[in-house]
Amino acid sequence: MKGKRYTEQQILDILGQVEAGGAISEVARTHGLAITTLYRWKARYGGMTKDETKRFRLLEEENRRLKKLVADLALDNQMLKEVGGKKVVTPEATPQAQTPVKKQMVGFLRREFQVSERRACQVLGFWRSTQRHNSPKKEGERVLIDRLRVLAQERPRFGYRRLHTLLRREGTQVNHKRVYRLYRAEGLAVRQKGRKKLTGRQRVQKPEVSAPNQRWSMDFMSDQLASGQRFRVFNVVDDFTRENLVMHIGTSITGADVVRRLTEVVAVRGCPTSITTDNGPEFISKALDQWTHELGIAHVFITPGKPMENAYIESFNGRVRDECLNLHWFQSLPEARLVIAAWREDYNQVRPHSSLDGQSPNEFARLQKAG
Repeated sequence: MKGKRYTEQQILDILGQVEAGGAISEVARTHGLAITTLYRWKARYGGMTKDETKRFRLLEEENRRLKKLVADLALDNQMLKEVGGKKVVTPEATPQAQTPVKKQMVGFLRREFQVSERRACQVLGFWRSTQRHNSPKKEGERVLIDRLRVLAQERPRFGYRRLHTLLRREGTQVNHKRVYRLYRAEGLAVRQKGRKKLTGRQRVQKPEVSAPNQRWSMDFMSDQLASGQRFRVFNVVDDFTRENLVMHIGTSITGADVVRRLTEVVAVRGCPTSITTDNGPEFISKALDQWTHELGIAHVFITPGKPMENAYIESFNGRVRDECLNLHWFQSLPEARLVIAAWREDYNQVRPHSSLDGQSPNEFARLQKAG
């Protein structure tokens, strides 16, 4: 309920209207809420005053903070006991050394306790740089520089990461840090203009669509549960039929997740001619870039700060926000997935679409196939 995130004071005011004798259905309609949401609010806040809810919230937050602090201290203590008494040497120690090196100790804690490198180094008092040092290699550097210059001239707005990807496609096995070092030393860095975002690829004018699978539009939405935990919704729409092809919900969605969902759709519908996205990190990722390259799909990026260039998906996102997310107060992620999946089924199968002459997207798609 991101668009209408109610404060506790507003919730109590709405419940006060119900307690004053107002019909719960009328109160729900007035405030644009589902009736189930009012009942859940009543079960949680019913009979409480504003001061009581404020004190209750402060106690809950303090209790949560103390529990996390105790758990972290207990885990740190347990990790120190596991490595206690062992002599620590420098990372340059020979592999035949009998005593464990810093890298080995950090790796042991990460494997045994499933903690991050940062946490393990903090507990042991090590610098994180000691875990990452590798001696650079100088072989074939002149040949690599010449090829890097050629690619930079062909694609003047590509940064070192994308140039590294092109080199890997050509079969050159080189570390991205080495590419960055040579890229900076040769003065090939892309000139930044203020805080303007850079597109992942050259932008082209979008043609009009006249058949299914000519162009798919993709975007992300964000919302939150009743607990405050945020989740994201990955949407994909066919611009011609207006069908919603993907509606994936998760707390963290990466470029690899995007590729997996698109691969599932392609297995059923076939490849689109092109896809349109903004310049978000998931869409300029190497995973999606490699996927579109292998399947021969044109990837069109909109101008940064111009969401209406991707109007089809923005219109769909507005319908999702207005007709689903703002209407429900989700208690858990599984509940959110269930409610959103039901809305998606209704959108594709039942909901009339104004741009399709009142037909649902699936009905319009079937008529196109029959014609």
